Formats: sequence, structure tokens, C-alpha cells
Amino acid sequence: MMGNMTASADFWFDPACPWAWMTSRWMLEVEQVRDVKTTWHVMSLAVLNEERMEHDENWQRLIGRVRVLIAAEQAHGNEVLLPLYTALGRRIHNEGRGGKDDAVLAEALEEVGLPASLLEAADTDKYDDALKKSHHAGMDLVGMDVGTPVIAVEGTAFFGPVVTPAPKGEAAGKLWDGVRLVAGTEGFFEIKRTRDRGPIFD
Repeated sequence: MMGNMTASADFWFDPACPWAWMTSRWMLEVEQVRDVKTTWHVMSLAVLNEERMEHDENWQRLIGRVRVLIAAEQAHGNEVLLPLYTALGRRIHNEGRGGKDDAVLAEALEEVGLPASLLEAADTDKYDDALKKSHHAGMDLVGMDVGTPVIAVEGTAFFGPVVTPAPKGEAAGKLWDGVRLVAGTEGFFEIKRTRDRGPIFD
């Protein structure tokens, strides 16, 4: 039984992942049609794949962006993560600037009113312990053979849902109802099929 109490969800994201971006936009829709409060957390594809990825310019960019997110959270509180993720994700995914466009970080910070000095975090390992702590808080719940998004719902965590385009309105709510149902099923692990389309940003 789902009850009438406000549900809680914890959502781990790396801003580089288009699928996490799609799921995050779905989660914002869910909050409009269901009584649920989402807390946002940072994970890192650079940390997850550290052993497999060459520590090249792309790796540095991946880890640099999440370092800045962690630095912003430490300096200004958890509530800045969602607006900063939204400003960053819109540029990376909707505007297609995720590749080598390093201006997205500075622009996103400016949009949400955060100081440009946070950019300095990208090039230092000062925040890596906090980043790894945030990363593992989510990944240790689901195991290291998945990526992002990771969502924890009332004590159960899983990878996904991976969905495109992001459902809106009551359709978003119905998917959430299903997520809560499987999350509440003891011993439930996985539903999966091969993706036959890429992320649709609308």
C-alpha cells in the first residue's frame, strides 16, 4: 500500500549523461502530479569508469564539471544542485554543447547566480573526497555495473528508469506509480529491453 504520506526520492546524476537528463526532467514532472520530494545528488562517470578511461581531456572535462557541482553544493547548500544541473544540462543536451564547449560551466553558474570562482574547483582534487562520497552513496546501493541515473525510492535504489521522451503530466505520474510499485517488491531487480531510439529532448 502506497499511503498518503509524501514520498521521498534521491536522484544521483552526472550532467554529461543524456539519459540521466531525460529521467531528471521526468522526475520534475512527477513532482507536479504526485506528492513526492526529490533530493538531488552528484555521481561521476569519470569516477565510475576511472579504471577503464584514459585520463585525457575528455576525462578531465567530465570530472571537472562534477567537481564544480560538489564545490557549489558545499558552499551554497544542496538546494543549488537542481538549478545548476538544469542550467548545465540544458546547454549540454538541449543545445548540443556537451562536447568540448567549456563555456557551459561558466554560463550555468552565472545563470543561477553563483560565483565564477567556483570554476577553480574543476582543476583541483580538493573536492574529490566529497565527490567520491556522494558518488558512492548512490552507486553502492545499486552496484557498479550500472551508470546514471540512480534513484532511491523509500529504501530501494535502482538504475533508471531510462525513458525517452520524458513523460509529462499524468503519464509521468503513472510511470512513477509503477516505479514505486516495483521498488516496494521484495527481491525485484530488473526490467530491461534494448534501446531502439536515442534521447529525445523536447
